[in-house]
Amino acid sequence: MSVLDRGLQYGDGLFETVAILDGEPRLWERHMARLRAGVERLALPPPPEAELHEEACRLSAGSGRAVLKILYTRGVGGRGFRPPEPARAMRILMRFEAPEYPAAWWSQGVDVRFCDLRLGAQPALAGLKHLNRLEQVLARAEWTDPAIAEGLLLDNNGAVIEGTQSNLFAVIGDRLLTPVLDEAGVAGVMRAWILEWAALFGLNWEEARLTRSDVLEARELFLTNSLIGVWPVRSLAGRRLPERGIARELIACLRAARLCLIPD
Repeated sequence: MSVLDRGLQYGDGLFETVAILDGEPRLWERHMARLRAGVERLALPPPPEAELHEEACRLSAGSGRAVLKILYTRGVGGRGFRPPEPARAMRILMRFEAPEYPAAWWSQGVDVRFCDLRLGAQPALAGLKHLNRLEQVLARAEWTDPAIAEGLLLDNNGAVIEGTQSNLFAVIGDRLLTPVLDEAGVAGVMRAWILEWAALFGLNWEEARLTRSDVLEARELFLTNSLIGVWPVRSLAGRRLPERGIARELIACLRAARLCLIPD
């Protein structure tokens, strides 16, 4: 890999974090759909999907539980921001051991805090899993207490957007809500799966602008990403959450379908 790669120089690219279970990359088509959408918005060369799938399967083979990370950059370019023409994309696939989270985080829920850092608004990048993650790096550095599983990020207008590594869902009244991601945040593949699940089972759901007060008053909160699946939130900023019913249903469905790294 060249030191002049634009992913290294400018964060000019995208990435996907894929759960490996029983030697297979999970939710593959959803990850590729998001990668295709990101490639189109950033005007990157399209990925060779058949080749990428073959490489991913080869790297996943023999792994019971692991993580596959795919980096897809614009490739090598000279000094300066102007993209090279034509660009020759670079792809990097890496396999990591599965994170060892406590099993109680699925069965009993997690403790969550608010972060001080505020996400900047940038509609051109909103929803993308792009390589510029300094906001999340700084936010995650705000706490060292291992009992705190995640921190929630707000934008400069006071809207709750997501966790440092997760999307957020809230049950308020009779509605299942998740933050709208038109100015900031990452549109997670598990988030999309859960919205489809909610529609299939007739739940009243919508994307909404949620404030700090909204989530503090929620009956139920849970966090999602492609590795953990679903974490029920036990407490937020010291406030106990009274319910975890929808999260429990989702965990049971995801475990049965073996779509992520939920413990057996």
